[in-house]
Amino acid sequence: MDQTAIDNLTTAVLLLDRNLNLVRINQSAESLFELSEKRALEKPLSFHVPGWLKFEPLLREALKNNQLYTQRQAQIELLGGAHITVDLTVTPLPEPSEAGLLIEVIALDRYLRIDRDNLNREHQEGTQQMIRGLAHEIKNPLGGIRGSAQLLHEELDSSELKEYTAIIIEETDRLKTLVDRLLGPNKPSEFIPGNIHEILERARKLIELEAPTALTINRDYDPSIPEILMDPDLIFQAILNLIRNAMQSLEKTNNATIKLVTRTERQFTIASVRHRNVLKVDIIDNGPGIPPALRDNLFLPMITGRPDGTGLGLSVAHAIVHRHKGVLEFSSDRGRTQFSLIIPLEVAQS
Repeated sequence: MDQTAIDNLTTAVLLLDRNLNLVRINQSAESLFELSEKRALEKPLSFHVPGWLKFEPLLREALKNNQLYTQRQAQIELLGGAHITVDLTVTPLPEPSEAGLLIEVIALDRYLRIDRDNLNREHQEGTQQMIRGLAHEIKNPLGGIRGSAQLLHEELDSSELKEYTAIIIEETDRLKTLVDRLLGPNKPSEFIPGNIHEILERARKLIELEAPTALTINRDYDPSIPEILMDPDLIFQAILNLIRNAMQSLEKTNNATIKLVTRTERQFTIASVRHRNVLKVDIIDNGPGIPPALRDNLFLPMITGRPDGTGLGLSVAHAIVHRHKGVLEFSSDRGRTQFSLIIPLEVAQS
């Protein structure tokens, strides 16, 4: 089977020998199971994907009886503890082929998320109208905060204390600019080349100032990711909202940890458009998870699981990512919640 042909398929394709060791794997399968072909070949898939082990008796049965096997909406646990939902088709291959089984895996989570994302897009106009109504209420106190911080800055003799007033001034300026750009009537974003890791580091440092001392923030960055065209202030606000949301969810969690991960992915579909490469930023926390009752409407305004929450942080982040022709996805179980900010690299590099 031609490797180039199967690499261009959006369906994950695996070829196994009669001992259930991997013979070939396409790019979609690499992305789905979060592994590289070089590491995966000549070993059972269960060596890298714990949840695959439960399918091996069925695969042996398919080989023994030379019978096609299909399973719908199967749950598979990945190495990191995340779960995916897939449709699975197993086809025995005739001898003397080097492969004994052809396995096609269709990830359903992404299609379900695409449907949910399309629904969220329909609510964005209503979200914008509501936030515009709040814009004037936000701008007035921002001016007072900045003016007071400036006066205090001039009166202080300590350079250490002046660092804090400088942060207040810088952040109020940034918020005012954000309100103007995000809520202004039909004002397009200004996309300029930017480094996603610089933005992540800026957000991380700010959260560490806000967070309890018990919070740990780990980083797993891909240094090969190039600069991308984006609105840096808006992307910073989206990432800051996501990390802050994770931090707030960890208030009652022992060993509270947030992990920031950057990767690129291939053959990714956003709003029914297939993109060759995308940038993916993951914000992962070990908190209690998102209550099931909130998940279907999580990106709508005023939806929050905290008594003191505004319900605007995720909605604003969602709108910012869509402005960059991207998508904001999430998965959540007790002990692991992941938000993924995904932006097409074709758009970023054009």
